[in-house]
Amino acid sequence: MDFTLKSRYDMNDLLDIMRILRSENGCPWDKEQTHKSIRKDFIEEVYEAIEAIDTEDSELLREELGDVLLQVVFHCRIEEEQERFCFGDVVNEVCQKLVTRHPHVFGDVTAETSEEVLKNWNDIKQKTKGQETYTETLESVSSALPALMRAQKVGQRAKRAGMDFRDAISAMDSMEKEIAELKAALATAALKGMNGKGKEIDVSAAVQDELGDVLFSCVNLSRHLGFDAEEALTASTEKFIDRFRKTEDLLRCEGIDMKSLNIDELDVWWRKAKSQ
Repeated sequence: MDFTLKSRYDMNDLLDIMRILRSENGCPWDKEQTHKSIRKDFIEEVYEAIEAIDTEDSELLREELGDVLLQVVFHCRIEEEQERFCFGDVVNEVCQKLVTRHPHVFGDVTAETSEEVLKNWNDIKQKTKGQETYTETLESVSSALPALMRAQKVGQRAKRAGMDFRDAISAMDSMEKEIAELKAALATAALKGMNGKGKEIDVSAAVQDELGDVLFSCVNLSRHLGFDAEEALTASTEKFIDRFRKTEDLLRCEGIDMKSLNIDELDVWWRKAKSQ
């Protein structure tokens, strides 16, 4: 194997290591991988880097960014083997994109504020991608994004076309209407479950549809309040886990197993934990 061990490596070494791992005499596992087989690995590495950012752990961030970079190099190597593109092409394209979308830095356009920068960025992006309608800008939001994140981006882009609520109060009114429609769908489902008569309807699909509308309206309200829906839900989830732990700790101190209580009894202990 033609490779020199070093005390410190650079980008070229990383590319060379990946080439060796994927070579005939390389690693059996690495050679078997495809874009799809390591897709989830890419997602996990990005989220782990995000966790390092959230916890302000610089050492962990350094490690996780390396893992993200490894995924980029891995995918590039797979493409290079098929003679479609290489890592250098990826670097070149992102450099060109940065220069093109920063005309206020690399050109003669003036942008004094972040708002002006973002407007220019979006206008240039729409033009370079050949998006002629507002609908196309909505459709270009990746369907692989987490649902809350995608909904917020779609809502933000719809706003550019004037399709948006006037303010947070209007968004709240819409959310309440969607909740009312969900309640109606649930009532229909309950009625069908009780008598089992009448025309057959796909109630489960109807309830899911209305629930989706409620969630989408929640995202719109979050956007109008200036919050990131994904971050807001993450914070609430962490809060729930914290209160759950406190509730369980209180019960354990009394020698009580949570599963031995009904929901009303658990709610009493939940409120005790909440008040602490």
